[in-house]
Order: sequence, then C-alpha cells, then structure tokens
Amino acid sequence: MSTDPTTLALDWRRELHRIPGTEFDVGQTADFLAQVCTDLGWEVTNGIGGTGLVATLRRGTSTRSIGLRADMDGLPIEEATGADHRSQNPGVMHACGHDGHMAMVLGAAAALTEVDEFDGTVHLLFQPAEEPGTGAEAMLADGLLERFPVDAVYGLHNIPGLPAGEIHVRSGAIMAAEDNFEIRITGRGGHASAPHLVIDPMVIGAEAVLALQSIVARDIDPLDSVVVSCTELVTDGARNAIPDEVVIRGDVRSFSEDNSALVETRMREITEGIGIAHRATCAVTYTREFRPTINDGTCVDHVIAAATSAIGGDKVNGACQAITASEDFAAYARAVPACFAFLGAGEIAEGHTAPLHSRRFDFNDSILGAGIDFYVELVRSRLTKGRTA
Repeated sequence: MSTDPTTLALDWRRELHRIPGTEFDVGQTADFLAQVCTDLGWEVTNGIGGTGLVATLRRGTSTRSIGLRADMDGLPIEEATGADHRSQNPGVMHACGHDGHMAMVLGAAAALTEVDEFDGTVHLLFQPAEEPGTGAEAMLADGLLERFPVDAVYGLHNIPGLPAGEIHVRSGAIMAAEDNFEIRITGRGGHASAPHLVIDPMVIGAEAVLALQSIVARDIDPLDSVVVSCTELVTDGARNAIPDEVVIRGDVRSFSEDNSALVETRMREITEGIGIAHRATCAVTYTREFRPTINDGTCVDHVIAAATSAIGGDKVNGACQAITASEDFAAYARAVPACFAFLGAGEIAEGHTAPLHSRRFDFNDSILGAGIDFYVELVRSRLTKGRTA
C-alpha cells in the first residue's frame, strides 16, 4: 500500500466529520463507509438493522472470527468548532468522536488488507443509533450474529481527560446502565391564595425529589456506585394557580441489574407513600434505556496484551475506573464475549480537547494511530495461524 493507514484514516475521519447523521438517519455515512471498504477489498453487506453495515475480510481456513465495532451516528447539535472539516449538515455534528471511531476501524481495515499472517475472519460492525441506545439491538434483532458469527466483539471509545493515546480497560462493569423515570403526581389544583382548598402537587413533588436521594444514601451498598438524578419538573399550573399535576422526570445510573431493580422498587414505594400521606396519587413509569457494559475477563486479557504490544505497556491501564456514562455496546456483551476499552483523547482545556457532547468538540487526530495499531495487533494476536483459542 502506497499510503500509510494513519494518513488515510485522517482524511477519512475529516470527511466523515463533514457528513454526520443522527440515530438511524446515517445514509451518507453508510454509503461512504461501504465505498471505502469495497475499495479496500472487503466484502460489504448493507442495511443491517436499518442503516448498519458489516464489512468482512477472510484469511486462511479457520472458522475463528472477531468483530470490531464502530458507532456511526452524530448528535443534534450545531457545531461551533470552526474547523475546515466542520459539519456540512446544519444542526448535526460528530460531538462524541464517532467519526474518529469509524476512521480507526477503517485504518485498521486498510492495514489488514496487507496482512496475510492471520487465519480467520474479521467483521467490521458499523452501527447506527448508539446515542439513543437502539442501534445495537436493531442490528442484533436483524440477525447480525447469526449472519456474521463472531467469537468476540471489541470496541474503543475516545475519552477526553485521559492521557492522549493511552488505552484503559477493566474486567467486569466498565460503563453504567441508564434507566429513565417519570413520576406523575396528581393532586387538586386551585387558587394560589387558598391553599387550604387544594392538594398541592408542588409540595408533594418537592418532598419526593428530596426523598429520592435517600435511595442512594440509605438503600445502596456504599461500596457500589449509583446515581439518581431528577432532571425535570413540569406543571400545568400558572403564576397564581396551584396545579393539578406535577411531572418529575429523571435518570438513574448503576452497574448491576440488582441495583437497577432496587432503585425502581424503592422509588415506587417512596413516591406512592408520599402521595398517600398528602391525599394525592403518584404513578411511576420506569424504563431501562441502556444496560451496564460488562467486559469479559478473557477478552480484557487479549486487549491488554494487544495494546501492550502495539503502543507499549506504559500506555496501558488494565484496571481503570468505570464511568457512569452508558453505551449500547452492552448489547453485544450480553450476547457474546466482548470488551470495550477507552482511548485517551488528552487534556480538556482550551487548545486541547473539549468534553464529549460539546459544540466545540473535535476528535483528537493524534490518537488515530494508536487506535489503528491496537486493532491490527488485536486481530493478529487473536487470529494467529495455528492458534486454536
């Protein structure tokens, strides 16, 4: 190959940044990925789970296979980076680095076309709708793993705030579940000057918001991490009218199914009890948007070994802290052995990098090479000729 994969990946990353879409509306992105992979000699299958695609490369005769997953979607945010490669689609941008994730996988694809020392199959899993948490499930429901069976799936996510180019990983839970809730409090509204004639849902709502914090403080093991956040309070009242109804919405993060279930149970008990005490009704709707991302221990060992070989042991943290953000990579990890790792994007500061989901975020191109080298070494090590496991 006449051009270095990292140089190619840089151009691809910036082109992907120009053409973002959201959720499943990533047709431009999917078309671009399909064309690049086809040009590289990979076999491409489109339309999986809507707009997802898989690119496949086979070597030798082994039935062993691995998947490298990259998320495709951007966010409904107006870009403010001022970059030459800024989004050409108004109101949409790659504010989470998915353009970089795709580019690293493409760079690995370019490098792997020149590698004949592995025996098995590599599937590149390009997934839409990671941000709303529905894309992985859609691809799985469309027969992803039946049509493209894999022994394990791997992924990387850039993380501003971690040292640039370092790979951090851990066994077990590495990213949290996200649950959403809505508490609908129904009282009896009336004139603000006559509170004795009403059942005030505002007072009840305020009590509920405070009481919900006791779940973490008094029901959760202090060695576990759980976050309960009330993020919205909406009423049907007016400045001089006590409302009939208050709606509280919020978000819960946890790392285990048991804690998720405990939060839901206690939330129902607490709010319903407060409602009864005030002669109002409190109805809770509780949904699970993301499951916790749980890394397989053996896959983690493979990641640590490959990363150590590719970028050096001094840049690998094999026992990093989990984070309370969520990822729908969790769906793959529930189906097959899997490992999700973090790639440091550098210091969050003016002139360096911005936080994820910021209007000023732009992927740190200096870390593309580390991601590419890691992926290539992971494939080589997992699919070495003569290897049986």
